[in-house]
Amino acid sequence: MTVTVDIIEHPIASDALATLRDVSTDVVGFRAAMHRLSSVLLVEATRGLPTCDLTVTTPLAPAPARRLAQPPVIVPVLRAGLGMLPSVLDLLPGADVGFVGVSRDEETAQPHPYVNKLPASLAGRTCLVIDPMLATGGSLEHTCRLLLERGAPTPLTVVCVLAAPEGIARLEASGLEVALITAAVDERLNERAFIVPGLGDAGDRLFGVG
Repeated sequence: MTVTVDIIEHPIASDALATLRDVSTDVVGFRAAMHRLSSVLLVEATRGLPTCDLTVTTPLAPAPARRLAQPPVIVPVLRAGLGMLPSVLDLLPGADVGFVGVSRDEETAQPHPYVNKLPASLAGRTCLVIDPMLATGGSLEHTCRLLLERGAPTPLTVVCVLAAPEGIARLEASGLEVALITAAVDERLNERAFIVPGLGDAGDRLFGVG
């Protein structure tokens, strides 16, 4: 199995997801709920990050401690992935951030890359891809392949608020090694390749139409 799917069941995640799904949630509430849910997902997604042992000095005495050996490289998929980035940087303020921009043709649902701002080499660097919606899987497959071309170690960790079965199937068929962290796997894609029941267009609800 090249793709593992970890559905995070947590009361805070469930509460935030309900707010994101609700059509009556305004942009302020949507951004706040995205921040909360992303934080929960990111904590789970980073459980396996390597650490190193050291000693720190408290006001009273030396104490054994652990720190991250190296922060991961965070890769938001533009533009909706930017809505998850503040939560990541709250948890990992020292992380490097790369950017991949992929738009979707509304007629064909095919991905169209337009930004690639990644380090030349990702060898030995844990990479964390963030994108609220795994719909068709085209954008995520494209992003993951860019990371692998630069030597990123596998499995690649992908964090999504929602996933569709069709998107998971595409990743499985791609042969990529991916660890997917998500709050829910929804029913299906509709004829416009939107996740059902989903939460609408995450980018539009975060940043406005345009």
